[in-house]
Amino acid sequence: MTVVAVAISPEELLRRAMNAQDAPSRERLARKGLATRAPIDRTTNSMLLRQLYLALFETRRFDEARRVAESAIELGILRDVMHHDAARAAAAAGDLDDAVTHLRSAARRAPASRRALHWWTLGSLEFHAQRYDEAAAALERAMKWATHDRPLYRAELALVCIAAGERPKDLQKTIDALASAPCGQGYGRFVLGHLAYAAREFRAARLYLHAFVDRTEKLAPAAMIALEPELRMSKATLSKMAPEMANE
Repeated sequence: MTVVAVAISPEELLRRAMNAQDAPSRERLARKGLATRAPIDRTTNSMLLRQLYLALFETRRFDEARRVAESAIELGILRDVMHHDAARAAAAAGDLDDAVTHLRSAARRAPASRRALHWWTLGSLEFHAQRYDEAAAALERAMKWATHDRPLYRAELALVCIAAGERPKDLQKTIDALASAPCGQGYGRFVLGHLAYAAREFRAARLYLHAFVDRTEKLAPAAMIALEPELRMSKATLSKMAPEMANE
């Protein structure tokens, strides 16, 4: 009796890649799906490329991940998301200018519901590059398009102002608004911690920053890599606070 192997469809390989438990398995399944001889629609093709991108990004092959994301952009499916992915890879590879270009493209091509996310990501990227004027401009655009997360964007704008040597208006109101909003959790702890540090409220800063670091270090690899600048800054601030708290 002859056993005939049944080819696995690209859609099934995509499903398996999305459920993969590790980056090597995700990469293998995505590549297999992309190499199939079966007909493949643009959406499935794009999503397989994104799974390959995630596997490459998680294993820190950032230049290759960027090229894969740029290939996905050409398919025209969720182009803003793919530009955002390319920007993350470019930033991780140290190519700030290309990351900025991709994020601006993402913001231009995104539906209204995602524009704030892209402008905020650009503002954060510029902030960590110490390009404060550009960071402030991007965060102001994020606030314009924001719905639920405006307190976070306003608070990060205050942090940018402080880093630039300015005194933001209504700082305490800004802090209180973020602390009481859902977006004050997660990434919001990073912003609150550094605003508290700037105000010399070291105990509060320590609590916020430890909460941010602990949460971030438990995230999926791709998310944690994307937050490495915030993680480094938070750990550096916590180290600087040790002598300050000893003198309280």
